[in-house]
Amino acid sequence: MTTPTTTAATLADLSGTYVLDSAHTRIGFVARHAMVTKVRGQFNEFEGSGVVDASDFTKSTVTVTIEAASIDTRNEQRDGHLRSNDFLAMEEYPQITFVSTAIQQTGPTSVELTGDLTIRGVTNTVTIPFEFEGAATDPFGNLRVGFEGSVVINRKDYGVSWNVALETGGVLVSDKVTLEFEVSAIKTA
Repeated sequence: MTTPTTTAATLADLSGTYVLDSAHTRIGFVARHAMVTKVRGQFNEFEGSGVVDASDFTKSTVTVTIEAASIDTRNEQRDGHLRSNDFLAMEEYPQITFVSTAIQQTGPTSVELTGDLTIRGVTNTVTIPFEFEGAATDPFGNLRVGFEGSVVINRKDYGVSWNVALETGGVLVSDKVTLEFEVSAIKTA
């Protein structure tokens, strides 16, 4: 094993094919609960890949597939409810997918990733701003890159409309959900 080295890579240096390192990537979400707090969770099983053309980002592509059953909010009862027909309907729609339709560089270390997000069989276009966090050669000789981004979606746009009105006003679960991405991807040979 060698010592990891950080490279002074820029977006212009990233051309190639990459796969998500699921052990070092987090695909998470945040929703308001009872109008007073936030519930955070993540998906533990997913795969993704991308082809980056740093000379022309519009030729780049990204695809991600998430297993709906892998939802994890650290509460077994809540996770069971989220897997049910009230929310993700994972029996009928076992996967959540994202397929890019456009990628553009928006700054020296930033890109916008636009694509089709499909949840419960409903597809909508979303644009996710990402910040390039850097690149490093890991102890195994792999070039690893990091990106972070987030986007707010309305769950009702995907047919996820279950809710309960609260006596004090408001609802149990917010319509708006923030999707969070902390990405570690490895360049393939």
